[in-house]
Amino acid sequence: MASKALYKIVFMNQGQIYEIYARSVGHGSLFGFVEIEELVFGKRSTVVVDPSEERIKSEFEGVKRTYLPMHSIIRIDEVDKEGISKISKFEGSNVTQFPVPVYTPGGSKDS
Repeated sequence: MASKALYKIVFMNQGQIYEIYARSVGHGSLFGFVEIEELVFGKRSTVVVDPSEERIKSEFEGVKRTYLPMHSIIRIDEVDKEGISKISKFEGSNVTQFPVPVYTPGGSKDS
């Protein structure tokens, strides 16, 4: 029996970079959003607790499915094994890309 796919999703939210793991990623039913389901967090097998993983785990507690805007996603990778989910501060230049519309309605051809 083949194991179910695992995806690492990296996205930006309110000036922070989120890195989460999920079993299902798709285009979903909301236009312009990526649907993320079956979030996966590390098992508590040790006494040492990682505060960054606990923070993201509590933020997504009880979330069955989340929708992320396409323009906020940095990358999605299919991975073999789970890493540590985390939230980190965005460290880049002070120049931010202007959001590009996914769909621009066509104008009349008379213009």
